[in-house]
Amino acid sequence: QVQLVESGGGLVQAGGSLRLSCACSGGTFSSYSMGWFRQAPGKEREFVSAISRSARTIHDAASVRGRFTISRDNARNTVYLQMNSLKPEDTAVYYCAADRSGLGLRTGVLEYDYWGQGTQVTVSS
Repeated sequence: QVQLVESGGGLVQAGGSLRLSCACSGGTFSSYSMGWFRQAPGKEREFVSAISRSARTIHDAASVRGRFTISRDNARNTVYLQMNSLKPEDTAVYYCAADRSGLGLRTGVLEYDYWGQGTQVTVSS
């Protein structure tokens, strides 16, 4: 059974940085495209960033482009999200997800097969 566990969330001031990690176990991590999503209170879960199996291709949401960087280490079965220049509107629960389809980078919540439990990121103004 595939398990994804996020870590690295917390409280940070606007303009600060955080690095999220997501460790994968129980599956073949290198065969999954990986994504990060977030969900703010009262809002739908939204796509943040995705990375291909080989890490050669990345796709970011416009709202985080230039501030957030996704990466992965297949030897460590881990995907990361480096978040810089954080804004109060980045406050949300952040989730990592795995897509086993092999159909390239996808942005839809329903297109991902496995999900972590989420980690809270709070950005104060």
